Amino acid sequence: MTATFIARHKQTILYGILLALLLFLLKWLELRLLIIHHSFEIYAGIIALLFTGVGIWLALKLSRPKVQTMVIEKEVYINNFSPFTFNEGALSQLNMSRRELDVLQLMANGLSNQEIADQLFVSLNTVKTHSARVFEKLEVKRRTQAVEKGKRMGLIP
Repeated sequence: MTATFIARHKQTILYGILLALLLFLLKWLELRLLIIHHSFEIYAGIIALLFTGVGIWLALKLSRPKVQTMVIEKEVYINNFSPFTFNEGALSQLNMSRRELDVLQLMANGLSNQEIADQLFVSLNTVKTHSARVFEKLEVKRRTQAVEKGKRMGLIP
């Protein structure tokens, strides 16, 4: 059936194939001429797409945070119910005087230098000197660090 159809309509099929090839050739030439006449616009469009892609990539790279936040959980305050025992060995090892220990204890109570001076009946400069020596002996820089280290060493409750 198909062989008889092809034999019967041989000229029509050949004519249709030639017209299709001619149409394909014309469209290809039209596209080629379109590219030649509008080459600047095509190249500008390609460059614009390229820069847009690079811009998006760069924005994503620069907006990503560089610092990674890590959550570390650790126990800060341990409330053990054992009574406070004074560590005499740590006091002698640090070579800390009783007055410096008193200043450290009053620091732990949250008193200012002036309040410590009033309570110990000494001058403000004396309290500052004792505080500096306590910081030096405990190897700390701040009052809170001194209080924390004094508690860990068993010097103050």
